[in-house]
Amino acid sequence: MTITSDTVTTGVVATAPAPVVSVKPIVLPAPGRGADLRVRVSAPVTGRDLPIVLLAHGFGSSLDGYGPLADHWAAHGFAVIQPTHLDSKTLGVPADDHRRPRLWRFRVEDMKRVLDNLDVLEAAVPGLSGRLDPSRIAAAGHSFGGQTAGILLGLRVRDPQTGQSEDLSDPRVKAGVLLATAGRGGDDLTPFAAENLPWLRHPDFGHMTTPALVIAGDRDILPLTVRGADWTTDPYVLAPPGKSLLTLFGAEHFLGGISGYQAAETTDENPERVALIQQVTVAYLRHSLGVDSSGWAATRKVFANPHPLGHLEST
Repeated sequence: MTITSDTVTTGVVATAPAPVVSVKPIVLPAPGRGADLRVRVSAPVTGRDLPIVLLAHGFGSSLDGYGPLADHWAAHGFAVIQPTHLDSKTLGVPADDHRRPRLWRFRVEDMKRVLDNLDVLEAAVPGLSGRLDPSRIAAAGHSFGGQTAGILLGLRVRDPQTGQSEDLSDPRVKAGVLLATAGRGGDDLTPFAAENLPWLRHPDFGHMTTPALVIAGDRDILPLTVRGADWTTDPYVLAPPGKSLLTLFGAEHFLGGISGYQAAETTDENPERVALIQQVTVAYLRHSLGVDSSGWAATRKVFANPHPLGHLEST
């Protein structure tokens, strides 16, 4: 099966991409954070009632990352909002900074600050005013960003300072896309992860009731876990029903190149795999946000038969 960037691998007829406007940085005041929150907003230049996707970057990245996802989603009818979290290399927070143990919590607060300021962000983008649909919001994220998005869906993290596992979910978020996201903690972690990444120690997926698509690579072998690649399927396996799992054959942590165009950290560069992720996520987001379910139905039908790039299942 030959797949190119203009071939719809899911069998769904592709819509032509729309021109996109993107504005950065839009600065939101963030008292107590130590730095104001810088945000990028991308949206198609036409269309109304645009559903919204909050995209949380992986550890060290920024609002400039994940172009293959953000650009594609925006070109196919979504307003994509990308905050730069405190762990970004662009901010240079020192290793001994007192905020380090709470990086995971600051990320969640960043996402909620975005939701609280949708009107400000909308007004800052030329031609966008009055075109967003705040009733249709999804949270997406890769790696550390997947945990961030998951918390908005109901995933609970035990705060390493207080020992409490609070419900930080947000009812404004109706769906999620979790890409290469960390799984169970405890004995599944390596000593390095347990010591240095305390937000991974005790995740609880049992309350993550919001619908989500989990995307995992079957060769995503991470130095954070003593398990294999199936660790990143835990957000699907351990969560309540109402989830879907796309397992990508041969994919490593950057899933073929989602973090950027020709990004150096991509160890498994594969444009076909990225195209598949683009198309499946658009179909899922349109379905889960109540825009149109025909694409997702067609996608599930295609994956009912063996597919050369991956396997799709749902609960």
